[in-house]
Amino acid sequence: MSARSFVTPEGLTVPAVTTDQMREVDRLAIEEIGPNLYQMMENAGRNLALAVIERLGADWRTDPVVVLAGTGGNGGGGICAARHLANRGADVTVVVSNADGLGAVTANQLSVYRGTDGRVAPPRRLPLLEAAVVVDSVIGYSLRGAPRGIVADLIAWAGAQPSPVVALDVPSGIDSTTGEAPGVSITADLTMALALPKTGLDVPAVGELWLADIGIPVEVYRRIGVEVPVGLFGPRYRIPLSGR
Repeated sequence: MSARSFVTPEGLTVPAVTTDQMREVDRLAIEEIGPNLYQMMENAGRNLALAVIERLGADWRTDPVVVLAGTGGNGGGGICAARHLANRGADVTVVVSNADGLGAVTANQLSVYRGTDGRVAPPRRLPLLEAAVVVDSVIGYSLRGAPRGIVADLIAWAGAQPSPVVALDVPSGIDSTTGEAPGVSITADLTMALALPKTGLDVPAVGELWLADIGIPVEVYRRIGVEVPVGLFGPRYRIPLSGR
């Protein structure tokens, strides 16, 4: 199922974008208007860390968090969130699908994260890990066909855990345009979409849907022909959304 828009608790209509539109939003921001990828990733990671803390509740400092990270921007956002959590004394372990294949910005996020007391574990150690919350930042909107190999293993491990899953932008394995799953996929308890919700997020696998402000100015959206409500986030940086 795909949705053309979502609604805030105040009744504002929030337009949804396809995968191709979101790629163009990112391109315009990074290459022409701003903010740059480091800034957007920092905003995404901070918002994600706060969402995890809220999900854990009073025991957020002691309950273990496992962050599953892919090699691209989605993984970088998850690793950034792990840094913010570790800096606050949370119990965090990052598992990267392919530490040797990280994009430059994501590799930088992992390098900075290693300066915290948080841990990094290889995928082969997943069976030994316990999690009070699993953070899914494996694929995001870059899905192309059914997940395979270690990526599929990470998704399957998350699905086998009794703990809640918080997904970044799109549950891994879910097509962000159509909401379909061509293979193994994440069923999230909460999905924190970035910038604008994707048209495929009106499916049960998304769980609660929240939208995070990552600092993209309205001119970027206007360039792709999308009008965003003025003052959408108000005094907040994250807002809940529902389907129409």
